[in-house]
Amino acid sequence: SGHKECELIRYAAVAKAASVSWQKAESCIRDTTSLMSHCLHKGESVALVLKDVGVLLVEGTRVRMRFYYDFLERLSGKKNLEEAVFKIPRLMDVIVSRVTSVASLTFSGRVIIFP
Repeated sequence: SGHKECELIRYAAVAKAASVSWQKAESCIRDTTSLMSHCLHKGESVALVLKDVGVLLVEGTRVRMRFYYDFLERLSGKKNLEEAVFKIPRLMDVIVSRVTSVASLTFSGRVIIFP
């Protein structure tokens, strides 16, 4: 009820996964969060592209996550995902193709894309 726990970013683990030094990982993460914070403060629409996962879209007070089909398929299995989409057609609203233009996912067509 209002209590939020924060977990520190494990820069060494991120660095290892990205094959960079922990200093580089820390710098990239801090720079990205700083720039994203600045854009949101100015009221800009932003899209955070999460490699192999999908796109987080922030427009005003609206936040949406769109997932790549293959990511969801890896999580649930092809058969389970196909059954879920068949039973719940609006599930397709949260799925996005890797070749879709990120700007086309926004209302305004304008977006700052974070790779």
